[in-house]
Amino acid sequence: MKALQLYISSLFDKEFITTGLKTALFVGSLLFLINHGSAFFRGEMNRERWISVGITYLMPYLVNIYGQHAYRRKLEQAYKRGAEKKKLR
Repeated sequence: MKALQLYISSLFDKEFITTGLKTALFVGSLLFLINHGSAFFRGEMNRERWISVGITYLMPYLVNIYGQHAYRRKLEQAYKRGAEKKKLR
C-alpha cells in the first residue's frame, strides 16, 4: 500500500511533471491521430470518443511518471546498499 501512496504522490512531483506532460503531449497526440483522427476530421467525435481521447493522453503521463518513480526508487535503494556497505567496512 505504501508503494501505491508513493506513486500517487509522484504524480504531482515537480521533478516529474514536465517530462510527464511532454511525453503525454507527444505520445497522446500520435495515438489520438491514429485512433481518432479520421473521426475528428469528419466531425464525428462524440462524448465517448472525447472520453477516450482523455484517456489516450492520460495513459502516457501515468506510464512516464511510473517509470521516473521506479527509477528514482531503484537509485535510492542502490545508494542505501552502498552506504550500508561502507558502514560495514
